[in-house]
Amino acid sequence: MKLNELRNNPGAHKHKHKVGRGSSSGLGKTSGRGVKGAKARTGNQVHGFEGGQMPLHMRMPKRGFKNIFANKFSELNLGRLQKAIEDKKIDAGQKITTDVLRKANIVHKSRDGVRLLAKGDFSIKIDIEVAGASASAREAVEKAGGTLTTTFKKAEYMNKKGVPGKRKQRRADAAEKRAARAA
Repeated sequence: MKLNELRNNPGAHKHKHKVGRGSSSGLGKTSGRGVKGAKARTGNQVHGFEGGQMPLHMRMPKRGFKNIFANKFSELNLGRLQKAIEDKKIDAGQKITTDVLRKANIVHKSRDGVRLLAKGDFSIKIDIEVAGASASAREAVEKAGGTLTTTFKKAEYMNKKGVPGKRKQRRADAAEKRAARAA
């Protein structure tokens, strides 16, 4: 065995093809990728493309409706609130607000605030301020001797100039006319 006879084991090293080095190499011009189009380009695959046939996601029927103006509340049941007070996560003596509930890790993701629901038993006197509450939740809090204040006010959409849109203005004008006729 001499130094000039050293070799890797057969199959240990696979030589990389050098593409785009002239037509005589067999991998020139299009570099083994065939012809033009998205599939000839690197990293490009047209997902969902079915060769011109109408794609599956377009053939399927569309159902339902998502209201982009809907309000998004975090829902909090009275039973969970009572458990948090009993576990000393919240002080029942102070006013309970959305910020207090967030800091105690009881509610998350509340874009428009917290809505109080009446599921569970509740018997602690508290002063709570939330965006909204069901009628039975309000009744349960007041029965326990506490007070419940709701703070939610629906957002009023404005145009670029910062004034309400034409529809709102028309409705306000119509209301004024009705009031004038009635008087």
